[in-house]
Amino acid sequence: MKIAGIDLAIILIYLASTIFLGLYFKKRAQQSKNDYLLGGNSMPWYMLGLSNASGMFDISGTMWLVTLLFVYGLKSIWIPWLWPVFNQVFLMIFLSVWLRKSNVTTGAEWLHTRFGYKLDARLAHGVIVVFAIILGLGYLAYGFVGIGKFIEIFIPWEWLSQYVPFEISERYVPHFYGLLLTCFAVFYTLLGGMLSIVWTDVIQYGLMAISAILVGVLAMNALSDSSLVVPDGWMTPFFGGHLNLDWSTINAEVNQKIDSDGYSLFSLFFGMMVFKGILVSLAGPAPTYDMQKILSSRSPKEAALMSGSVSIILMPLRYFMIAGFGVLALLNYDKLDLVVSGKVDFEQVLPSAIQQFVPVGWMGLLLAGLLAAFMGTFAGTLNATQAYIVNDIYLKYINPKAENKKIASISYLAGIMMIAISVVLGLFAGDVNSLLQWIVSGLYGSYVAANVLKWYWWRFNASGFFWGMVFGLLPALTFPYLFKGTLDLYYFPLMLLLSTIACIAGTLLTPATDVDTLKAFYKRVQPWGFWGPIKEKVMAEDPGFVPNTNFGRDMFNVGIGVIWQTALVAFPIYLVLSKAVPTIVCISIAIVCSVILKKNWYDKLSSEL
Repeated sequence: MKIAGIDLAIILIYLASTIFLGLYFKKRAQQSKNDYLLGGNSMPWYMLGLSNASGMFDISGTMWLVTLLFVYGLKSIWIPWLWPVFNQVFLMIFLSVWLRKSNVTTGAEWLHTRFGYKLDARLAHGVIVVFAIILGLGYLAYGFVGIGKFIEIFIPWEWLSQYVPFEISERYVPHFYGLLLTCFAVFYTLLGGMLSIVWTDVIQYGLMAISAILVGVLAMNALSDSSLVVPDGWMTPFFGGHLNLDWSTINAEVNQKIDSDGYSLFSLFFGMMVFKGILVSLAGPAPTYDMQKILSSRSPKEAALMSGSVSIILMPLRYFMIAGFGVLALLNYDKLDLVVSGKVDFEQVLPSAIQQFVPVGWMGLLLAGLLAAFMGTFAGTLNATQAYIVNDIYLKYINPKAENKKIASISYLAGIMMIAISVVLGLFAGDVNSLLQWIVSGLYGSYVAANVLKWYWWRFNASGFFWGMVFGLLPALTFPYLFKGTLDLYYFPLMLLLSTIACIAGTLLTPATDVDTLKAFYKRVQPWGFWGPIKEKVMAEDPGFVPNTNFGRDMFNVGIGVIWQTALVAFPIYLVLSKAVPTIVCISIAIVCSVILKKNWYDKLSSEL
């Protein structure tokens, strides 16, 4: 075994604490559906923000980001726009407020506030439930594969197999480890619901904060005695038409990694990311743990503050750690064990670097934090998906009058079913990156057209939403087989075109949504966009109503927010690299943007809500 006894003890103490929290919050969580799924809307925004940021500090994503920094250097700060990471800025500026004003439990339930309760609205409700479950399964499988690959380095199967009364193929060892860790996440999620998830995330963030500082400082000390051997362009975030990172004289295997990723035409790749990212962000949060944290907030204002806090809480510490591991791996590449099944796997950079460079005792703390990161993301996703199964299937169609005890039992059953299916999906996944690409470019792409139009166009109806989602989901599930070898991002425009045509045709060939439903939605949410006819009707009935005219201000604030968030990502990397001038420039940009947002967003948010 490659882990010391004290480190193993720290990990076991953490795992025991998750069981305690699940048991501690069990009684509170069973009081009502709202207590279980949304924590009773009782938690302050900073707790939810910390939990949300902690959930995004996931182990699979961190493995991927360390690999990106190792290979692409400062240019790697753009690649997470695939998610896109800047959707948190759109949420912070206006979309979290709009969503929280609905006072619903899930995104599917929200659709009834927009489209009513007729047959077409029920179909729209059904398709978003299907999407939420598929997306949840994808995220669960993504985390499941990542944690297994991570643990395999520290507890080799050769050591553990002597204590296990069965044989496992080398290919499925990571899945076995993933299944073991999943059991702990399932336990506290199923028992304690949202409350235990948030409190476990708070513990996890504390562990990760300490670990991140340690790793970054270790890297800075190591770099003071050595210099990085990297290709030209690695130290700058700026780029041209092509990536132009040539590793051939340093490490030819990295060039093979770049070719397999498909990012060489970087301007085209970047343009597609921005195009898709803006649309995905305008669509609002996907039905995952991020949306559930927004709906769990105490008020619309706190929902916005929660989304805004995520970038501050997450980016600097996470990227200080990522840069630390990337630098340590580059300085000591010859010491890393990256060979899996006879070939180099760059997703092993993070776990191998931990094994080589983190001291005994500290390693246990870091591993506990990273395991907690996996469990936090896994638990949040499981809770969000349970919410759709329980609230939008069981309580809506099967047993609307179910007692709290029955609801809890169904929640447990739904969670176990989701785990079982995600494990099967994980068995067929090649690696973390392939799952990631399918989620962010395939599934998120299918969500875009219908969910943009629902916010900003009054005439868009439930039939348009249903058909737009159907013709988005079908390509998302089939295009990976039709366009084998093509980066998922590159067929996003075709997917978007098919979905948009279906949205518009489905809308214009069917009657508009009931006017009373539209007026109630418009008065409550107060969106900007193409709402002219509904605005006129509302103002005719209520001359004192003040419509939302903040489109220009919101878009300006979004632009400032994206610059602010990017500076928060870049400065810790430059700090680890000991680049004083770029570090100061990035911090200065972040401060200036913060002042602008304080005056043009926060002050107005406080006065308008």
